Amino acid sequence: MAKIDLLSAARVKSEKRPGDYLDGRGLYLQVRNETSKSWLLKFALHKRPREMGLGSAFDFSLAEAREKRDALRKLIKQGIDPIEQRRIDEASKALERAKAITFKDACARYIAANRAGWKNVKHAGQWEATLKTYAYPLLGALPVQAIDTALVMRVLDPIWSTKSETASRVRGRIETVIDAAKARGEYAGENPARWKGHLENLLPKRSKVSKVRNHPALPYADLPAFMQDLRKREGIAASALEFQILTAARPGNALGARWTDLDRKAAVWTIAGERMKGDREHKVPLSEAALAVLDRMEKISNGGEFVFYSPANGRALSDAATSALLDRMGHDEIVPHGFRSTFRDWAAERGYPDPVAEAALAHVVSDAVIAAYKRTTFFELRKKMMDDWATFAGSDPAKTGDNVFELRSVQ
Repeated sequence: MAKIDLLSAARVKSEKRPGDYLDGRGLYLQVRNETSKSWLLKFALHKRPREMGLGSAFDFSLAEAREKRDALRKLIKQGIDPIEQRRIDEASKALERAKAITFKDACARYIAANRAGWKNVKHAGQWEATLKTYAYPLLGALPVQAIDTALVMRVLDPIWSTKSETASRVRGRIETVIDAAKARGEYAGENPARWKGHLENLLPKRSKVSKVRNHPALPYADLPAFMQDLRKREGIAASALEFQILTAARPGNALGARWTDLDRKAAVWTIAGERMKGDREHKVPLSEAALAVLDRMEKISNGGEFVFYSPANGRALSDAATSALLDRMGHDEIVPHGFRSTFRDWAAERGYPDPVAEAALAHVVSDAVIAAYKRTTFFELRKKMMDDWATFAGSDPAKTGDNVFELRSVQ
């Protein structure tokens, strides 16, 4: 005898008495009160009694509840637990929603997660600027999972030959963001922005489309005249640039110099490894001229952390300030970083050994043999060299031709 359904649509609507009312084949109308009615499926699987809610009786009609019951009973006959299957389905949908994160949101998440670990405070801004300019117009609104090689190539093709360094950074940043999304389970498959074994087969090497450009620098013979002009200028930017030149430091390190890093009695400036490009502590011997700059800054110190500070917010002075100073001095053809090249040329002409000059610039020794035998930072030799550099920088411009190429014997 076939099983019959016992409820009617009218009774479902009118029933107000609390209780469980059987319709048939395990489907019940569960009434708590006149405003709380829901559908319930009772079944047994592997001799284990189970109950599964099917939704509100105000949202699903009797006919719809019966359709759900019949579909679920088919699963039960196959030995599938519909409660567990629903959990799996919901987890799968949640995963799909997670995978739908847009590339722009994935970038923002990656930058936020890594901002604190980046040594250079401008690094996050550079990431955001390049991605906003070159990647977001095409990729920003797309789900990360939707990004493929063709889309990455559409980003890179227009700038690979004309802005090769920028294009290389954009490619690397796209690859990094997708790798991070892949680690979260939001991207499946090979990274479409990877270089090795993939884009290297589609794009020419940077060396083929662009020559390496050095930072525009002042010829070292012109430095005394430049310094004479610089020392006539007032302001924190002028002092910062002078200090950078006298120490041959990277602009970011000089502008970020902290009073706590300076031992003026010992005439040593110690830059912590986390603020160095090579992640290694760097000690800089300070000449009398460099100490004189610090004496001037002490007189106008705001009592803050940084030696060369922005009057607007007290934080480290921006490199835009020293670049603007060069423009005002009529030297828009050079950049602050170029003074390191000026120093390096001078050191070579004065006969200082390459390892000593490279140590002054905090360069990593690339020659494996030299690196293996290098057991010193040549601090004492660098101290003499920086004193000579300061003397040369402050010499009479009219006499720069005298002994410019004199070689010194450094033992």
